Amino acid sequence: MPLRRRTPRLPQLLVAASLLGALIAPPATAATTPRPLSDGGLPLRVATYNIHAGSGMDGVFDLDRQAAELRSLDADVIGLQEVDRHWGDRSGWRDLAGELARRLRMHVSFAPIYSLDPAEPGGPRAEYGVAVLSRHRILSAENHEITRLSTQDPNPVPAPAPAPGFGEVVVRVRGLPVHVYVTHLDYRPDPAVRVAQVADTRRIMAEDRGPRILLGDFNAEPAAPELAPLWRELADADPGAPTFPAQDPVKRIDYVAVSKDGPHGGIRVRKAWVQESVASDHRPVVADLSVRGRGR
Repeated sequence: MPLRRRTPRLPQLLVAASLLGALIAPPATAATTPRPLSDGGLPLRVATYNIHAGSGMDGVFDLDRQAAELRSLDADVIGLQEVDRHWGDRSGWRDLAGELARRLRMHVSFAPIYSLDPAEPGGPRAEYGVAVLSRHRILSAENHEITRLSTQDPNPVPAPAPAPGFGEVVVRVRGLPVHVYVTHLDYRPDPAVRVAQVADTRRIMAEDRGPRILLGDFNAEPAAPELAPLWRELADADPGAPTFPAQDPVKRIDYVAVSKDGPHGGIRVRKAWVQESVASDHRPVVADLSVRGRGR
């Protein structure tokens, strides 16, 4: 769901498609080498979590609480949405992606949707977007453009246009490159923007081969017509429970989706669940996967 900046609006500058705010900092302890499963695949636990800019269901900013929640998931790769980086008062002007990565001893890649001029000359840019945390080393990172309609302007014009904020990283799991994407789709009741975003997502993911994982807040339920094209190539790791709002959730709008078996490998979902939590206004989704490359 959308989360507006609660500070005076700055002139909006969208970063170019090639710009990615990435922090590739090695964790204090390396990821353990996973042993193959009985089906020949490699185990990988992934999660997606809309962190609501660090605030819980109670509206209180508490990054300690969210760090503890993320640590409890024990995930190898985590996709985050609604991530502030020096954005404003609501998150103490802090770099949430960088701080969470350091606390969890994980690598991090941040993909801004918005990158605005500093509030004060010489200060860091005010950024808001999505991020990937990974125990496995990040080999490459890219911030793709997809169709967007501004969430900063109450009456956005012009019509939806390409803008950044669809993050992609490649991580290596026991020698196997795995593409991980993180996204946050449009929240409006009219699905028109999401229809275009799904088309963009499929086009971008089709350029890659091998195991692929899509994490994100889709702002639509599984049977929504605009999501149907995604399920042609991807399998929904259905956790069997709603994710939003965190307190007494009624809708499942947060997803782990994985590539199906093909000539270049695929992914099998072993187990998926929704973690009970009110550390954000969403609940996290976690999935245990078996990842297979060609020949596995």
